[in-house]
Amino acid sequence: VRHRTKVTKGPGSRAAGLAMAFKLIESAQARWRAVNGAHLVALVRAGATFIDGKLVERPEEASVSTAA
Repeated sequence: VRHRTKVTKGPGSRAAGLAMAFKLIESAQARWRAVNGAHLVALVRAGATFIDGKLVERPEEASVSTAA
């Protein structure tokens, strides 16, 4: 086994860096799980509050019931 004597500092060029990032993301994509709550994505983006996976429609009432 031959040891590397010259250490590289980065990908070399911008194109090589983009290609490396693309290939890493492409290989990681095979292990990602699918979103099984696609209909809830719009609610999350709108700022909806979820507690234990359930939508909380009135956050002020939920905090009162958990404090009591």
